[in-house]
Amino acid sequence: MENLKIFELDRRYAELYDKDDMLAGKQNGKWRKYSCSEYIQTSDSIAYGLINLGLTKNDKICIISNNRPEWSLTDMGINKIGAINTPLYVNSTRADYKYIINDSEAKILFIENEEIYKKVKGLDDEIDSLEHIYSFENITNVKSWNEIIELGLIHPKKIEVEEIQNSISENDLFTLIYTSGTTGNPKGVMLTHSNILSQLYAIENLLDLGINDRGISFLPLSHIFERMLEYYYLFKGVSIYYGSIENIGEDLKEIQPTVMPTVPRLLEKVYDKILTKGKSLTGFKKNMFFWALNLGLKHEYNGKNGFWYEFQLKIANVLVFKKWRDAVGGNVRMIISGSAALQERLARVFTAAKMPVSEGYGLTETSPVISVNLAHSKKPCYGTVGEIIKGVKVKINHEDGMREGEGEILVKGPNVMRGYYKKPEETKKVIDKDNWFHTGDIGKLIEGKYLKITDRKKEIFKTSGGKYIAPQVMENKFKQSMFIEQIMVIGENEKHPAAFIVPDFEILKKWCKNHNISFNDNEDIISKQVVLEKYSKEIEKYNYSFNQYEQIKKFELLPKIWGPDTGELTATLKLKRRNVLEKYKFLYNKIYN
Repeated sequence: MENLKIFELDRRYAELYDKDDMLAGKQNGKWRKYSCSEYIQTSDSIAYGLINLGLTKNDKICIISNNRPEWSLTDMGINKIGAINTPLYVNSTRADYKYIINDSEAKILFIENEEIYKKVKGLDDEIDSLEHIYSFENITNVKSWNEIIELGLIHPKKIEVEEIQNSISENDLFTLIYTSGTTGNPKGVMLTHSNILSQLYAIENLLDLGINDRGISFLPLSHIFERMLEYYYLFKGVSIYYGSIENIGEDLKEIQPTVMPTVPRLLEKVYDKILTKGKSLTGFKKNMFFWALNLGLKHEYNGKNGFWYEFQLKIANVLVFKKWRDAVGGNVRMIISGSAALQERLARVFTAAKMPVSEGYGLTETSPVISVNLAHSKKPCYGTVGEIIKGVKVKINHEDGMREGEGEILVKGPNVMRGYYKKPEETKKVIDKDNWFHTGDIGKLIEGKYLKITDRKKEIFKTSGGKYIAPQVMENKFKQSMFIEQIMVIGENEKHPAAFIVPDFEILKKWCKNHNISFNDNEDIISKQVVLEKYSKEIEKYNYSFNQYEQIKKFELLPKIWGPDTGELTATLKLKRRNVLEKYKFLYNKIYN
């Protein structure tokens, strides 16, 4: 194990790999690459500039920006003076920004552009600690981040920075990440240097990445999943290319990454688009497409399906799946999924198509990885989140009312957070006297070693008949329907489960046009009897996967997509169930009364 500090990753990268494209981002439609030497010089200058502004070890600094080279360079500059990067999501509300900046007592705020500035304008007057706002893009009457770089170039503070770096220990606070939380104010998760480093060492030999790899980064760096992966890329010599979710198709083709982190919902979207395209084919091509697709959905690891299956799969990969690979740049050899539960069918079909999907499980509080299902290894297991990583312990805490073998997942190890910032009582609720962190997730161990997540403890509810309902399991199943964009299962203390459903309006509108069904807008389309009948059939199709008492008996279609801005989702796109219930109380009453 190396005696490494995170702020040393850039110089280590230069020494071991020395690439011309350590980072790259789009500027005016062209790719702007950063060499190792430029990265080091720029992040050093940011560190010196921050010192000149009076900042030092343990000061809090916030970043609100989409992924781009400036994010990484600023982050590294912050790391080099032992200050605490406290990142925020671009889709958060002004109220959340104000709360987090104030709670963390941040002194500087870096923002991406004018759109974000409109949401934070004036906060420096409202928050006592906040001294400066700097922007990555030029905004009239707003300071540019280049001013900090120039200040550092003119007045380098090398000795001061070295003194701070020599004082940094592995147990020092490294970052504050505020969990968006489905209820109440966000909580600041305190992660130390050793928390992050333990992750790099634990997965060092698990993810087969190196100097010849190129990773695309578009998941928010404000989320610990993508942030930890970025440090891992720097650790292993992977080139990092920053894309955007809005232009993901074009970016994938231009970047041609070998590794692609993603979230399940994006893979679902990719799969749905592929499926829609396949349905538009005719004759032999259509038959060939669905033959290959059905083959992929039956995939098993390590040749378990036998010689004949593997032979057919080779043909499918040449004739059909090659086009899938070309759609994501042609070079993807590893997809890493995190942040939410991955549908087993997606893992199977993409792995069959030579884009193996490795799924990680963890929380912000665990830095984040607890376990990984490694698709390219000899020990993967579909339907699970794999084996527990090195150095981490897990136990299943069974409670009355839970299914046999299931219980809350408890974790102990070097990845577990120090606690919640300024919230010792909240910390005691999740870390017990024996230092076990209570995840709030329900799961079980398959074959004694593969971890399977079944639901969130707080979200499981009982019907009036005393039957337990696990809504996440059901929601993930129903979202397999290409007609369902979002769904929330309801029915606590009621006779039966029901659901609020937000259609995938793009798919639904195409279906209506193909069936000569006219409509004016979303409100109109969801009121059509023929559309309601279509959704009844979709619900019926997936209800068969559940016991009679679990099956959805009624539903209501909703006209607007849920989002963080409208209050139904957190910044990490988790359901705020209480908010949804409150907002659609009239529909709830319609279903049950």
